[in-house]
Amino acid sequence: MNAPQEATETSLHDQVRDEGFAFVHGPDMRALVEHLAPLTDWNAFAASWDALEPDTYLAATGRFRRRRHATFAASRFGHVEPRPRQAHFQTLAYNALQGDIERWFEPVLPEIANGSTMGAILDFCRDFFGGLSPEVPHWHVEVHQFRIEATAGAAGEPTPEGSHRDGVDYVLVLLVDRENIASGTTTIHAPDGRALGEFTLAQPFDAALIHDPRVFHGVTPVTPLDPTKASHRDVLVVTFRAAEAG
Repeated sequence: MNAPQEATETSLHDQVRDEGFAFVHGPDMRALVEHLAPLTDWNAFAASWDALEPDTYLAATGRFRRRRHATFAASRFGHVEPRPRQAHFQTLAYNALQGDIERWFEPVLPEIANGSTMGAILDFCRDFFGGLSPEVPHWHVEVHQFRIEATAGAAGEPTPEGSHRDGVDYVLVLLVDRENIASGTTTIHAPDGRALGEFTLAQPFDAALIHDPRVFHGVTPVTPLDPTKASHRDVLVVTFRAAEAG
């Protein structure tokens, strides 16, 4: 259902503009990103998910989700610049489980935040989302590294808040790795609950591009293929929100 076709930046622009979202196969997404800069540190970038810290704000005390967070600033034609560490904040209107509180997560490691892979992904987002909203001069950018773990007795919940919006303008969800994982299907819904599309991020760089005000997104719980072995699903989430003037 809504499986991605071979993608170009123009075709993806059309899909997001017309439907509110687009799914992208990994090889196509990697080619679009790598066109901007070589991914010379990809192995270290992917390995950095092994160094994520527990998400202690979850009701399950972070047993099944680990993460790191970073904030950047982007301008229409300029570089994407790192910003000082700050809290991640969503209102209850967008996150019924953890809204209206400042959540302080451990920062993305400096060598990863400043590395070539992160830079290329952020430059792609600046160009792609900026092309959809050329009237926006400045963006507030947040980056989230997520690892969802699953065990034989407990499924991992990538989106424990259910189908939701993030309260931003645009979202990139990009798969980095999945090991011994079943399910974990990304679902897209209209505000009235109608199912619009679904796609399982299965290989590195498989991605979803989302116009957040228009559609809701979620991910089905993940379970281990082999319950005797460790399992995880690693994703990078990048959000772009028009920055306030001044």
